[in-house]
Amino acid sequence: MTVFDWPFWAQLVFGYVIVQRVAELAYANANTRRLLAEGGREYGEKHYPLFILLHGGWLISIALFAKPDSAPDLILLNAFIASQTFRFWTLASIGRWWTTRIISAPHFPTVKRGPYRFLKHPNYTLVVVEIALLPLLLGAPAMAITFSILNAALLWWRIRMENAVLGERVGTT
Repeated sequence: MTVFDWPFWAQLVFGYVIVQRVAELAYANANTRRLLAEGGREYGEKHYPLFILLHGGWLISIALFAKPDSAPDLILLNAFIASQTFRFWTLASIGRWWTTRIISAPHFPTVKRGPYRFLKHPNYTLVVVEIALLPLLLGAPAMAITFSILNAALLWWRIRMENAVLGERVGTT
């Protein structure tokens, strides 16, 4: 079974995720260039390719091995839709400071609005949910488990690094 054999609803969901990820990368890269030009510095650049590999492998694995049912599980589909609402709130709240890399400088503010009032890393929370939820929705529970474990290991490393860097910032927005 290929993506082209999937039911329309599954093609739509998976296609949305692909388009959304590409758009996010373009937005993140523009923010990264601007933040570096404003005196920011990149931290943890050595682990960044591992995130590209993880997320790329996750999407490729879903495309190659998922076997969605003819009708979606409505609980999982609604959870996915809710996660995307949380995504837009998170991105709108952090705005120009959002990147897929760790770019920081002491004169950059720490964002404390939107979901950042309640969670230190809402985007990572969202990614944890998505990495498990999308494969479950598309009939690939083993991928949900495998990639969740790999993601947890990378996030453990990254969050420790990012917390140290964010601790150097002064001011909030």
